[in-house]
Amino acid sequence: MTSQAAFGFLTAIDSPTHGVFGGYLIVDGLGRPLEFHCTAPVKVSRAQQILYGPTLTPHLHGQQIGGTLLGEGQVEPVVVLTDSPALMHVRQHTRLPVALVEKIEPPGATDGAGGLVIGGTRVTVTAGSTADEAAATLREQLESLAGAVDLCEPFERIRLALDEAQRS
Repeated sequence: MTSQAAFGFLTAIDSPTHGVFGGYLIVDGLGRPLEFHCTAPVKVSRAQQILYGPTLTPHLHGQQIGGTLLGEGQVEPVVVLTDSPALMHVRQHTRLPVALVEKIEPPGATDGAGGLVIGGTRVTVTAGSTADEAAATLREQLESLAGAVDLCEPFERIRLALDEAQRS
């Protein structure tokens, strides 16, 4: 069942030369790629920083990068995972559950911060994005995925693909 489920991985990198790039990788339950999408670099001007003020990050990461990338996906994942707190703002632009993935350091340590502890990572699902029953199913699906791939590893694939795109 879970090998047929799809999982979205969303991240962004900030290139001092080019701007902010976003990448979205959708994988199957074994961690194999189904789709990959990336944005053109977004360079924020000083005027935009001033005019947007504190709303710049939610707009840039949530709507302009995250919302755009999720809109391009053809396969609907059971959850969108991100390693970027700024990209958690995408939750306002999707009906999909969105979760923050953080590596637990040192492995096996817990600090009582909450979230699901799965395979050496903490997965924090946005409040209100899933009901309790759906959260239990999501945990099961993520545990199955974590048995096939480290939940932090797909973000590295995205970063490498974005680095490669910058060179082209």
